[in-house]
Amino acid sequence: MPKTIRVGLLLILAALRGKCEEQEAAPERPPNIVFMLADDLGSADLGCFGQRKIRTPNLDRLATEGMRFTQHYAGSAVCAPSRCVLLTGLHPGHSWIRNNKEVRPEGQPPLRDDAVTLAEILRDRGYATGAFGKWGLGYPESEGDPQRQGFGRFFGYNCQRHAHNHFPSYLWEDGCRLEIENPPFEAHQELPTTVDPCLEASYGAYVGREYAPDRIAQEALGFIRENRSRPFFLYFATTVPHLGLQVPEDSLAEYRGLWPDPPYAGENSYLPHFAPRAAYAAMVTRLDRDVGRIVSFVDELGLGERTIFIFTSDNGPLFDRLGGSDSDFFESAGPLRGRKGSLYEGGIRVPLIVRWKGRIAAASISERVTGFEDWLPTLLDLIDAPSAVPSGIDGISFAPTLLGETQEPRPFLYREFAGYGGFQSARIGDWKGIRTNLAPKAGEKPSPPRTELYDLKEDPSERRDVAADHPEIVARIERLMAEQHAPSRLFPLPRIDPKPDSTEQ
Repeated sequence: MPKTIRVGLLLILAALRGKCEEQEAAPERPPNIVFMLADDLGSADLGCFGQRKIRTPNLDRLATEGMRFTQHYAGSAVCAPSRCVLLTGLHPGHSWIRNNKEVRPEGQPPLRDDAVTLAEILRDRGYATGAFGKWGLGYPESEGDPQRQGFGRFFGYNCQRHAHNHFPSYLWEDGCRLEIENPPFEAHQELPTTVDPCLEASYGAYVGREYAPDRIAQEALGFIRENRSRPFFLYFATTVPHLGLQVPEDSLAEYRGLWPDPPYAGENSYLPHFAPRAAYAAMVTRLDRDVGRIVSFVDELGLGERTIFIFTSDNGPLFDRLGGSDSDFFESAGPLRGRKGSLYEGGIRVPLIVRWKGRIAAASISERVTGFEDWLPTLLDLIDAPSAVPSGIDGISFAPTLLGETQEPRPFLYREFAGYGGFQSARIGDWKGIRTNLAPKAGEKPSPPRTELYDLKEDPSERRDVAADHPEIVARIERLMAEQHAPSRLFPLPRIDPKPDSTEQ
């Protein structure tokens, strides 16, 4: 072989060897995170969690490809505080936002500027971060604005009340108000007495041209497409199936006439609907379709094994008949007691599905007690960044459970809620204590605070209060409640808090 050719081959081999060594030395790209959060979806609203009337084929398939959790707890009993717990890793006894509250003209009280969110941590580690759907943690341009809390991209509703209309006249895009081709109308109104409630045409004023959840899902897909070559965190916080009952006709048609479905004229808040049961079922199935589109798109891009998918809900289903809803008909909370706004199991226990192909066992089930505060440390563990977990949070990583390893049970799970009369709850093992009457409305003279006790193993529906039989367990739970509750000036529990001038927050 001529020397020149031999030298050329040696140079090529050296270059190839150097490139291989460079690739071996390069750190592996961390996994993408797609966190899909439903709004007011019950623990039994999915087929894979026992639903018999509503079709959810994409979520059922996701469950067969990943792990299903049967004892996962939302951060709170309503929207904003639940999301605060999720993003900060602080349970509601320590977090900033502990109830829904409006700030006029649009928005909610903001997360503080010194809050450390999951999005901020991931952004600082090189992730593209995008939030799509409902925010509810700070009015526009406040310190709680999503783009001031770690999200590089935002598209959707800033304000929770604005999100009660799925055909809005505008949405928010990266801090700018974006007009939508829908006629403006109030999201809370009754059917006029001048029209016939038995005619479907009477309800035509409560729909528009562009269904916001469809637009939000499309923007989320665009975020994935734009960031497919780098790690990304997609927070897909859909407004479905939260009231009002609104869904495009192509989805409604799937459920028309399947059951007796008397019209709802709007007499119990939110918007009227001619076929409210069909509308709710259709909204859930349309949400399932959006989940399927997101998962399929990621898989089509060849990123399925590089992406952690999470699907859950921000709290339990609505109490019956509000806004035309019918949680009892659909058995949305299964056998559990309580609905949204309650710390009984039906108000805070939510469905959870996690898929990470090749890492999380397919068709697996976990009964571990987990909560929204656990997601921040869990996800940082899964991307091999445990050192980035902020000190002082309440979350406990359950990454070992997801990866099939044994793990000590969670020592306790604490919840409090300043609305609907005021609650505290604490779960230790199978014992669940719930304390009521902590925030009475002005002018009310409720009963004194009392602690109920339930054995969730024997009584998952919380029907038999056994506090009188186990005073020592009640005392232990009440001590824990006292330890875990830091008073809040903005969201007090007046029956147990000191006077406002001595609160800590």
